[in-house]
Amino acid sequence: MSLKNTWVIGALLAGWSGALIGAEAGNAAAEALVKKSGCLICHSVAQKKNAPSYKSIAEKYKGKADAEAVLFKHVTTNPTIKVDGKDEMHDSLKTKNDAEVRNVVKWVLSR
Repeated sequence: MSLKNTWVIGALLAGWSGALIGAEAGNAAAEALVKKSGCLICHSVAQKKNAPSYKSIAEKYKGKADAEAVLFKHVTTNPTIKVDGKDEMHDSLKTKNDAEVRNVVKWVLSR
């Protein structure tokens, strides 16, 4: 193997591991914001509670081009939702930072 090929493989592996570290940091930030915002009171990652699991939300929106936009709006505009047959206001994420909201939306959709 030439020195050039070794360098290319090393660069690819470094980029891949950097992407993994970045993804892990993004996941940790999303989980922290979900906890801070009280989302886990009604939602869980895999099990239905008072609200759908993040896994079922991801399945519902899989392959839909507008999935991120729809969920972004849902977690930022306090829509009215049904809880035990009653109308309630869905809380927004506890941030005004659009990048943090997008990170949570991508995290939910990746479940």
